[in-house]
Amino acid sequence: MNLRNTISFTALAALGFSNLQAQDTIRYTGSTLSNVDYHHGQLAPAVGVHNIQMFRANREHPELADGFNWTYNHAPMLAYWNNTFFLEYLSDPVGEHIPPSQTVMHTSKDGYNWSKPVVIFPPYKVPDGWKKEGHPGVAKDLYSIMHQRMGFFVAKNDRLLALGYYGIALDAKDDPNDGKGIGRVVREIKKDGSFGPIYFIRYNSTWDQKKSEFPFYTKSKDKGFIAACNELLANPLMMQQWVEEADRNDPLIPLKKEVKAFSYYHLPDGRVVGLWKHALTSISNNGGKSWKYEPLRAPGFVNSNAKIWGQRTPDGRFATVYNPSEFRWPLAVSTSDNGLEYKDLLLVNGEISPMRYGGNYKSYGPQYIRGILEGNGNPPDGKMWLTYSMNKEDMWVAAVPVPITSKVTSHANENFSQFTKLSDLKLWNIYSPMWASVSVDKAPDGANALVLRDKDRYDYAKAERVIPASKKVAVEFTVIPAQSDKGTLHVEFTDAKGSAASRLIFDDQGMFLAKVGYRNSGIMKYEAGKPYTVRIELDRDKRIYNILVNGQSRGAKIQFAQVPSFERVVFRTGEVRRFPDADTPTDQSYDLENPGTPVPEAVYYIKSFKTSAY
Repeated sequence: MNLRNTISFTALAALGFSNLQAQDTIRYTGSTLSNVDYHHGQLAPAVGVHNIQMFRANREHPELADGFNWTYNHAPMLAYWNNTFFLEYLSDPVGEHIPPSQTVMHTSKDGYNWSKPVVIFPPYKVPDGWKKEGHPGVAKDLYSIMHQRMGFFVAKNDRLLALGYYGIALDAKDDPNDGKGIGRVVREIKKDGSFGPIYFIRYNSTWDQKKSEFPFYTKSKDKGFIAACNELLANPLMMQQWVEEADRNDPLIPLKKEVKAFSYYHLPDGRVVGLWKHALTSISNNGGKSWKYEPLRAPGFVNSNAKIWGQRTPDGRFATVYNPSEFRWPLAVSTSDNGLEYKDLLLVNGEISPMRYGGNYKSYGPQYIRGILEGNGNPPDGKMWLTYSMNKEDMWVAAVPVPITSKVTSHANENFSQFTKLSDLKLWNIYSPMWASVSVDKAPDGANALVLRDKDRYDYAKAERVIPASKKVAVEFTVIPAQSDKGTLHVEFTDAKGSAASRLIFDDQGMFLAKVGYRNSGIMKYEAGKPYTVRIELDRDKRIYNILVNGQSRGAKIQFAQVPSFERVVFRTGEVRRFPDADTPTDQSYDLENPGTPVPEAVYYIKSFKTSAY
């Protein structure tokens, strides 16, 4: 490129950036960026986030997955109504866009303990001989593909509606969201937990309505249900969520563009911020009836073809939650005082459990994030509740304390006998798969403890405590390993970015070890069922730490890596994992070995935890 072209290109780029800066749009002005070489992106965690797996896919042993054996599970939606959480998601046997397909729902009173799944929208048979304009295929023994960007709607008459969409994919690469599907369905969820009948609320114009298995909603004899549906259809922001599946000229859709996965929130002045995949954004001055400008990428935001969620948080501030990379990890939150300028980037979930089952269009990582839409309820705990899928396979929820922060102001001093449930651990970050759970439960002595259980051959439990940044810190905890011949417990001391300086290990051979470089160094043997009070005195500058067990010195060890300061202590029932990475092939076509069979369970009871300067 010659100098003149270089100058012209630079001038145009500067002009374009200037125009974006002048545009009335959200933007990220912080300096923190995610490093995709790490699952956690080297991001500091938002303090106190609890990540809870509420459905674990299992093809071989459906009896261990509440009777379900379909392993493609994705696109969860969340609502809170009648003092209950409602979560729905799509489910296919193996892979995306490969029928049959259904929508499944769970409920919970506290967000931690969830009901068994129930099918709320069942598989739908496409009539044999059905053709789709522009596609050579002909339907034969074919079922519909479910797809929806909207899950729930709470009407002014306090009716809760659940929604889904039946599309048609004539082969694995056909698009069920091309506006040539069947239509959108709706049913009422009643306060006693029962469901009303299924109705269509909107057909695709290419569909022959005479072939419909369900009636149109206006055929209902329930005037309150019809009123709720009419209210929904009259709301432009609700309709904007339907753009992908709807007819391309549907008059109910305000912005008819190829934008995906709409979410939104209101600013204090009444304007609406719209968000789509790729961090596209626009502003509406009239409640979503029209948009000020064509959706553009929010300046400073990094986001690929994955969902982004935005909302006003209970403290009056704002949050966007998304994968801040060209991959679907990590899962992070950014906060704003005014809903337009976002200044930080903190970790929500930095784990990628192994994808146990390969499948069509399955992507690695915690993804397709959604929260509770405006009007769809406010949980009384004041937290921001989120839901997402892991690897398009397992379903998770996350409880994010508000206000959202990455810092604590004082050292820890916690006796877990004083806690009764996991939600009491307000300053602990929790990663709790169903087969590798974190809980507050009874220890062998009858008192409550922080309990890490692990029977998952491919995942682990993790409990993490943020502490004040320290160059010299003493960490003391009491742990009871329930066994000495299986399982592993790692205790790590890391910086704000998650880089460990030191690691202690209770291994599966009855040895208590320290990582000192390539090799592990023995500290002592340990016995099953015996309590061990471990005190570690870490000195960042000297790069050594002293170890005391039950009051007895066990010598000094060298830190295996240097860190700026100590800011986190991690308890984890498994080895560090780094697969997948940025160079891992996009698609996984294979299943892991014995993914649906648990291993013998290992249990660790943590009785107390304390940190202090020394």
